[in-house]
Amino acid sequence: MNKILLMALLFISYTASAITLDDVQRSFASQPIVRAKFQQERQISGMAQPLHSSGEVLIAKSKGLWWQQQHPFPMTLVLDDSHMVQVMGSQAPQIITADSNPQMFQFNHLLRALFQADRKVLDENFSHVFTDQGNGKWQLVLTPTTTPLDKLFSTITLQGDKVLNRIELNDLQGDFTEISFSNHRLDPRKLTHEEQQRFAF
Repeated sequence: MNKILLMALLFISYTASAITLDDVQRSFASQPIVRAKFQQERQISGMAQPLHSSGEVLIAKSKGLWWQQQHPFPMTLVLDDSHMVQVMGSQAPQIITADSNPQMFQFNHLLRALFQADRKVLDENFSHVFTDQGNGKWQLVLTPTTTPLDKLFSTITLQGDKVLNRIELNDLQGDFTEISFSNHRLDPRKLTHEEQQRFAF
């Protein structure tokens, strides 16, 4: 009888502390700004060696996404609600607007939703399986259900705890991309003057 009681208490304790997708969304929603370093590895079908890149990323809910690749060559990408800017080294910025490329901006919107675990956007565009992996860690496997994502990716997998730690992209051509995030910094909770300038295009 004591064993049954102990098992019941353990089960109640587990279910009470299990992480859900809604928990992750609430946690991410409380983070107005996330700064991190990234390492990216891309395995392209037919190529013997993977491609590696690294740099820094800044996600600001009020502004958008700033992605600066530092290696193997400098490249900066800025995404917000109205335009996307790409800067390659010392070249002039390339600017794409929502009007000129609406599909790109649908993808932009979804990309930002991944970083914010936006439940509404995820439900509208993916079927998903969420797994509590224990010790505060979780995994979310997304299968695209809308175009153009379903023409590009077979699955997108997110892993994290209180922050997003890893994204895996499996595309329909057999390519695989893994992006790992580290050295997350949530403070200060407002953009510095220098960070605000990153979005001033």
